[in-house]
Amino acid sequence: MTFYYVKIFHILSFVSWMAMLFYMPRLFVYHAEHISNKGFCDVVKIQEEKLFNFIGYPALICTFISGIWLLYLEPSFLSGGGWMHAKILIVVLLALYHFSLYRYMIAFREDRCKKSGKFFRAYNEVPTLALIIITILVILKPF
Repeated sequence: MTFYYVKIFHILSFVSWMAMLFYMPRLFVYHAEHISNKGFCDVVKIQEEKLFNFIGYPALICTFISGIWLLYLEPSFLSGGGWMHAKILIVVLLALYHFSLYRYMIAFREDRCKKSGKFFRAYNEVPTLALIIITILVILKPF
């Protein structure tokens, strides 16, 4: 029974983390496209900080802890095929993406980010692709 509660917690943590990964680049689009409006940018900076620090970072930690806990409870996931290894790789890449968002947030905070709204619109597609791949791996277990 513990396994299912941990799995529920893992899914809820992952969904929360993905919400931040989806929305933060969208805030960066607004920030980049309204860079000359100081009042607007001051508000967006607060939103970025709160989203990252109070939703994104805790959700990342909870996702990793619950994922490791699931592997501890069901170690056969690691020997049942390569799908879990591929999923873990995608999650590690998502964590790197997460910290790249942190770097952009700091650059915006310090008024030194020169990336365009168009760049962040494209960058916003990374977590979507990761989510699609992870979902396929978990449901179909193709290898």
